[in-house]
Amino acid sequence: MTNSIHSTTKNNPGCLIQLLWFALVGWWACQLWIAAAWFFMVIIITIPLGVKMINLLPKIVALREPFQQMTYKGDGTLTIDDLPQYNILVRALYFVLIGWWFSALWMELAYVFCCTIIGMPLGFWMFDKTPGLLTLRRQ
Repeated sequence: MTNSIHSTTKNNPGCLIQLLWFALVGWWACQLWIAAAWFFMVIIITIPLGVKMINLLPKIVALREPFQQMTYKGDGTLTIDDLPQYNILVRALYFVLIGWWFSALWMELAYVFCCTIIGMPLGFWMFDKTPGLLTLRRQ
């Protein structure tokens, strides 16, 4: 029997670098990125590009990488795990009925929080959760 250790990691730059990025670039690039993503969402054929842009939003806002699930096995191997995703039909139905409008409100609220110093951690967390709210993507 081998023992396994599961770990969740994020390879982000330091807090100071993230704050400087947000203060100099992220606050205005975020709004442009959101507007461009929603433009691509409106044009039906470019929805995949819009979804990809939403998935990259935490990186645009504050250089934040997505979480990675890793498993270290007793035999010395390290693997990066992919979480199982919901059925594509469920995700598509959720996107059409709820995801597109709810994530738009969510992103704008996150942007407002990021523009206040006290709300910045909550805003960054909200941007990290946006891909899941858009299409039920598990991270």
